[in-house]
Amino acid sequence: MPSPLEKIQAVETFDFIIVGAGVSGINSAYRVQTEFPHAKFAIFESREDIGGTWDLFKYPGVRSDSDLHTYSFPWHPWPHSNPIVEGPLIVKYLKECMLQYGIDRYVRFKHKVISMNWSSKEQQWTLFIQHDGLVKEYKSRFVVLGTGYYDYETPRQTTIPGIENFKGKVIHPQFWPEEYDYSGQKMAIIGSGATAVTLLPSLVKTAGKVTMVQRSPSYILSMKNNDPGPSWTRKYLRVWYAMVLYLIALACQYFPTYSRKTLLKAAIRQLPASVDVDPHFSPRYKPWDQRLCLSPDGDFFEAFHDPRTNVVTGQIRQVTEHAIEMDDGQIIDADVIITATGLKMMLGGKIDMSVDGRKVQWKDTTVWNGCMISGVPNMFFVIGYTTVSWTIGAEETASIMVRLLKFMAARGAKSATPCVPKDANIGYEKFWDLSSTYSLEAEAQLPKCGKVGPWKPRGQLPVDYVHARWGDITTGLHFSS
Repeated sequence: MPSPLEKIQAVETFDFIIVGAGVSGINSAYRVQTEFPHAKFAIFESREDIGGTWDLFKYPGVRSDSDLHTYSFPWHPWPHSNPIVEGPLIVKYLKECMLQYGIDRYVRFKHKVISMNWSSKEQQWTLFIQHDGLVKEYKSRFVVLGTGYYDYETPRQTTIPGIENFKGKVIHPQFWPEEYDYSGQKMAIIGSGATAVTLLPSLVKTAGKVTMVQRSPSYILSMKNNDPGPSWTRKYLRVWYAMVLYLIALACQYFPTYSRKTLLKAAIRQLPASVDVDPHFSPRYKPWDQRLCLSPDGDFFEAFHDPRTNVVTGQIRQVTEHAIEMDDGQIIDADVIITATGLKMMLGGKIDMSVDGRKVQWKDTTVWNGCMISGVPNMFFVIGYTTVSWTIGAEETASIMVRLLKFMAARGAKSATPCVPKDANIGYEKFWDLSSTYSLEAEAQLPKCGKVGPWKPRGQLPVDYVHARWGDITTGLHFSS
């Protein structure tokens, strides 16, 4: 709730409030605008520009770790031949989509949602939103949270012994300093995930030396970064890429030994003889227990043909004033340390959410059809897949939302609330089915999934596609008129 010193302006009422002007929010807005042309809605974005992740991350080479044919919107196919591109081109694409379809006029920038409370009596949400030093009150029948899956303000905290002793510059990629000149610098990247795999080939172009320091390696998949076919084929490339990547994920899950050998053989072919695959590129886990890292045209492996690039695998003993010392005695001199150690996972964008004044804790809820949570009426949240592009999950959510709202309108229902029957034994499944450190650390704070019915997590792409468009979307819901 706002403090009494802050002025509350007159209440404005909407049919839909969408939180976030990234991929999730833009896609949701397009579907609302298209399917409910007379609805009043707004997109509230806490930042000064659209793009979400792509407006936040500015580190060198920042790019999608999914192909853009599936990451782009199905209603506006990716217009370029390169399936993997850097962040600025993704932002340009998103802005083109908003302008072409008139979605930009619904966005209100620098509007941060502080709290939202559902009133069963009023059958609507009340939201308090901060803007220009004021807290304003808004009401809406439905709320869509396109707030992503990580904390935009605070990166994941990890213990690096002695990092406070370092006299050089320490940078977290989430907050890369603008126009930072690292020419000729000795740079150490701590981490082995998608961010580190992206940073290394970009940094080595101008840095003096780049060393990737990893506790354990990741699987890295090289892919061709050009689709030379005619432009009319690009809308079909979405289906092609989705199915190929889904089948790769299935192969990794069902044939892990074969998949591991295939990935390691590919790494050996691309690395110079001076770089050992074991231990540097031979992970301890099975493929797709953690997300595969993509390397367009093998740029990551190609970087190791430059003598200024190195990789060190092992435990850090301590960071000194000018170097990183490893347990095995290796010393990595550094002017700059980049802590590419992952994101702090969270849902809901730190919004204080309540139902009839009772605070909602995400960890105490169960997910319904991948887009609502138990006990919370008329609220949809957008989440992507761990195996394919985020936007595919966003589109599943939008499809279910549109169908459900039309069903409610036809029957005069005002609200729909997911409810797990008290005597039901639905089992338990993880919400985020990866073994990455950031995922395991956040598991206790995330909602749960079940093993049956609408409580099952998404994951089977063809089945999910059919279900979102034609499947049962009423089981597990309580409707109120």
